Amino acid sequence: MMNNYFHDVATAMLLASGVTTILLLKGFEGANRDAISYLNSIYSGMKRVARFSLYWILIGGIPRTLTFRSFEWTTASEHGQTPALIVKHIMAFLAVSLGVWSWLRANERARSILGVDT
Repeated sequence: MMNNYFHDVATAMLLASGVTTILLLKGFEGANRDAISYLNSIYSGMKRVARFSLYWILIGGIPRTLTFRSFEWTTASEHGQTPALIVKHIMAFLAVSLGVWSWLRANERARSILGVDT
């Protein structure tokens, strides 16, 4: 149960950190050297959050997948919540997809602002 919870939190963190980073980078376009240095430290921290989230999603997804039928599906079926479970997983897939996409976009923008390979 805790793995499933943290897996969902990691999904939200991946998306939130990507969107936040894009917005942050947008505010630093054309900034001076001191601001760029500050941005670089923030960007490094946000990348660590995103990496940790993505690793948790991938690694935590293994036990979640192995126990899905006995843990999540059975309980949802017994309570008539199968459609809600399906919608939840579609939304989670979209959140991870948008999170990865936002980070790819953020990396492109960071390369142009920071002038380094991210």
